[in-house]
Amino acid sequence: MSYLNTKPLLYGIERPPFREEIELITGYPSKIADMLIRDQIDIGLVPVATIPELREFHLYTRFGIACDGPVASVLLLSEVPVTEIEIVMLDFQSRTSVLLVQLLFEKFWKKKPEFQDTAEGFLDEICHRTAAVVIGDRALEMRSSYPYVYDLGEAWKNMTGLPFVFAAWISNKKLDPSWVTRFDQANSEGLTQISEVVKQNPGTSIDLNEYYSRYLNYELDGEKRKGLDLFLNLLAKRNQVLIPPVSG
Repeated sequence: MSYLNTKPLLYGIERPPFREEIELITGYPSKIADMLIRDQIDIGLVPVATIPELREFHLYTRFGIACDGPVASVLLLSEVPVTEIEIVMLDFQSRTSVLLVQLLFEKFWKKKPEFQDTAEGFLDEICHRTAAVVIGDRALEMRSSYPYVYDLGEAWKNMTGLPFVFAAWISNKKLDPSWVTRFDQANSEGLTQISEVVKQNPGTSIDLNEYYSRYLNYELDGEKRKGLDLFLNLLAKRNQVLIPPVSG
């Protein structure tokens, strides 16, 4: 994925010697997810909501993109309080967040707005009682522009008491264990070089040191896997399907 939140994970992957082992493709989350579903890539840092759509899945590496409270870059933006929202536009770049907001309205905010799919330009339509889910770098830039900003990571934590996993390295096939070990090590490099990652991404109005250290969690520990299992179980109940647990 091409958002700022992926830069610490990509730091080691984009550099030799590991870079020489792969063909690296970047894009927004739902696009990368579609490529994995269509078997156009072997592994992707994809929205976890992709898992039910895969015939086979493997959750590789210790790393992903998660939060344990506010995440700052996955937001519901509105001109009115959540209790007055009538329409929610769903960011076309997202898969996980648009399902998360529907669960939150159903189980946390106890309200049934109309959900609408979107395309480019939908951000201009946020007005009156029409709100929008906005993710990624755009959310970071826009979060101070609206009177009502609901952080979906924070709302999930308030509802469940658990962290939330937005994306993980998921494969649609078994991969060589020795390659996975090297891949895992490449993922970890940037997490020990946050200051260098920040230096290599200048020109943003966001305090990246704060973003990476305060809002984002990258290691998929036991609590995060519990949160992921709960999210997938809630999706399974809505869709009446069986999804194998990913915790362990």
